[in-house]
Amino acid sequence: MKFEARFSGTGGQGIIRCAVLLAEAALYDGYQAAQSQVYGPESRGGSSQGEVVIKDEAIYYPKVTCPDVLLCLSQEAYNKYAADIVPNGILIIDSDFVKSTGLEGASVKVYALPILETAKTRLNNEMSANVVALGAIIGLTHIVSNAAVERALANNFKAKTLPGNIAAYHAGYALAAE
Repeated sequence: MKFEARFSGTGGQGIIRCAVLLAEAALYDGYQAAQSQVYGPESRGGSSQGEVVIKDEAIYYPKVTCPDVLLCLSQEAYNKYAADIVPNGILIIDSDFVKSTGLEGASVKVYALPILETAKTRLNNEMSANVVALGAIIGLTHIVSNAAVERALANNFKAKTLPGNIAAYHAGYALAAE
């Protein structure tokens, strides 16, 4: 089994944290995982990308070549990466900020989800949009277990913010089922 995911958007959206959480959850589930990241010199507003490769055997090349899943939280990210998705792959876009123009190809499954809106209205915390997105990814792919994700969340967030992030994860997971 080999699974590649690319998370893309702008700095400050938690894109890299999202990738770190997925990679860590994969390790908890017994997989091999490699995570990498690219971001602009700006701390907020520049481009940001996180990648995760998950395998059930050794990973010899840790970079994503053709993602099975692509998350785009900005139009710029969509324009740059949509054509890279594997046939029958999954594209997740924030329906309020990204418009699919067909760059991804006809065989790609496109999910336009209200990621930021869900974080704002259901959770009263737009900072949790990245964890909402992670929940949607897991809800669509089931690549790792809920228990592994919750363990990764517990390892990466302080006790004060952990309940809100677990709620964000489950809200995103529920979005995938709608």
